[in-house]
Amino acid sequence: MAELYNTMTSPRIEGLVDKAGSKFSLCTFASTRAREINSYFGQLGDGLGNKIPPQVTSVARKPLSIAFEEIAAEKIVPVRGEDEDSDGNVA
Repeated sequence: MAELYNTMTSPRIEGLVDKAGSKFSLCTFASTRAREINSYFGQLGDGLGNKIPPQVTSVARKPLSIAFEEIAAEKIVPVRGEDEDSDGNVA
């Protein structure tokens, strides 16, 4: 018999959108951080140590899932540009 697999995203996307401001901001923010996490794991054997490691302890093996968990735990927060308003619109 097949096992049931939990397909729900944890943390929930709705809560993450509230922290990032919009879906587009969340996608951009999380994907940028996921690239940084992926680079960190890629350079581990080189001994460089110039990348920021994941800021949460996670059982997830995917960089994007780790990035979402960091956003949910408020370990990383988006920074608004000088010419952006609170909605992320450029003036």
